[in-house]
Amino acid sequence: MTGWIRLAGAVLATILLGGCAALFVGGAAMGVSVVHDRRTTGTVVDDQTIELKLYDVFTRMLPPGNRISITSYNGAALLTGEVVSAQARQQAEQIARDLKEPPVRLVYNELVIGPPSPLSVQSNDALLTTKVKSALFQIQIPDFDPTRVKVVTDRGVVYLMGLVKPAEADASAGVASRVGGVRQVVTLFEYIN
Repeated sequence: MTGWIRLAGAVLATILLGGCAALFVGGAAMGVSVVHDRRTTGTVVDDQTIELKLYDVFTRMLPPGNRISITSYNGAALLTGEVVSAQARQQAEQIARDLKEPPVRLVYNELVIGPPSPLSVQSNDALLTTKVKSALFQIQIPDFDPTRVKVVTDRGVVYLMGLVKPAEADASAGVASRVGGVRQVVTLFEYIN
């Protein structure tokens, strides 16, 4: 009987602590990514907060039927996806511009008026993002780290964000443009020396 109690206790502990292990691993992964990032840790956290806050406000304030993706990098918010009207497009941009805590420095409004993209298009975009991220590892520039380039794909258009040197930006855009299926590459980089 005691063996069964111990076994049940071990199973219960494993189940309950499973979330803690995921939290620990996730936190470690974020720590590793911050080490390679040219943004400060505070800026990385601010960017994540911007994305979460805008998602929440868009859900509450915009009419239903939109598919908006928000990507924040160094305080610049990229809005991609589809909205139901020109008014919703403008309203989304204004909401992003008005966010004060943390502040949004710049808004790239790439929203398209129309119905949400079908799942097949969204899946293809995810595949293109993966292909572009993989292709960035081909770049052979001293001190270049491909994980410093944020890749967002929407309807076959690849958006590149990051704090990069001009040569890194040119190489990244060149590599991305050669990935099969990419319709267009839009560079939204901030340049450093």
